[in-house]
Amino acid sequence: MKKEFWKEKKVLITGHTGFKGSWLSLWLQSLGARVVGYSLPPPTNPSLFEVANVADGMCSINGDVRDIMQLKATIVKYQPEIIIHMAAQSLVRYSYINPIETYTTNIIGTVNVLEAVRQIKAPSIVLIVTSDKCYQNNESYFPVESYDQHNVAIASARAGNVIGGGDWSNDRLIPDIIKAFMENRPVIVRNPKATRPWQHVLEPLNGYLCLIENLWANTKEFSNGWNFGPSDDVQEVSWIVERMMELWGKGARWELDTGQNPHENKYLKLDCSKTKNILKWSPKLNL
Repeated sequence: MKKEFWKEKKVLITGHTGFKGSWLSLWLQSLGARVVGYSLPPPTNPSLFEVANVADGMCSINGDVRDIMQLKATIVKYQPEIIIHMAAQSLVRYSYINPIETYTTNIIGTVNVLEAVRQIKAPSIVLIVTSDKCYQNNESYFPVESYDQHNVAIASARAGNVIGGGDWSNDRLIPDIIKAFMENRPVIVRNPKATRPWQHVLEPLNGYLCLIENLWANTKEFSNGWNFGPSDDVQEVSWIVERMMELWGKGARWELDTGQNPHENKYLKLDCSKTKNILKWSPKLNL
């Protein structure tokens, strides 16, 4: 990631009040980018967005990606050169309880971002941050072979299970573990044998910035999907819990959740060979 690339760049982030969005906003502010955020209010209390005073160094707009008129007006007003779409309903169990909100936010919200860019017809770089549970979508508003006509470069990025400070969302393993330890009660674990690609929050954000830089320089080669995940740090939930129990010491313990829970995949891993070979990106921190 080249620090000088981002100075004075006009960047619009959707979902900037969330966990990853707050970290990315702070990072871009430190690089001298002109950052505009478009998002609903912070999803948790406390929130990293408020605790770290993220709004102080940017233009923060309270908006819903499902509102295409407000979204389009924001893009027209601020004329971003780069759009990073991170707004999403990302919690698995919440999605079972609120499927309509989840589908409209994640699908219609993404369509609205693309449609707003298409209607405005302004040259731009757009990064769609998506899920590690969905792959392969070859159709697009903006086919690569017609770039000279629409002047919009689109890429999508998927990251593994992201951990780090300031994550107060529900069902986050490490915050839940620490909270239980602090309250001297057992950690309740739903799926101890579930395997996940764990990585620190700054790793995929660094990858997103590297991807955008390359997309800026070579739109046709980089306008596709990219995975950002750990090299070998794919461990079971029980491994994480046991390791943290060792580090915490006396009183740390866990119990199996015997209640009814919705289905979750047992094994998740990202193939990041393309990202490492072409983008030359790899994580800096191991688990």
